[in-house]
Amino acid sequence: MPEAISDIPANVWFFVAALVVSLIAFIWLVVVPTLRSFGRPTEKVAAGFLSVLLFATLVTVGVVGGMAYVFFSSDISGIVPWSSG
Repeated sequence: MPEAISDIPANVWFFVAALVVSLIAFIWLVVVPTLRSFGRPTEKVAAGFLSVLLFATLVTVGVVGGMAYVFFSSDISGIVPWSSG
């Protein structure tokens, strides 16, 4: 059964907003100039594939970096002001 919009936690909304902004920025700043710079369809397909590969690499580096931070940090009270621990 689908949840009501008010039941979705705020952090999910923040992640969705960050995803949307990141995708728009990536498309506007990387994909569009890449596809405009080539003329032949095969070149555009290759450039689009490499752009998607670049995006996957950036996402992977971000996820691995975040996981490493969570794994190696035992106390996040210094960076989260509302935590009491």
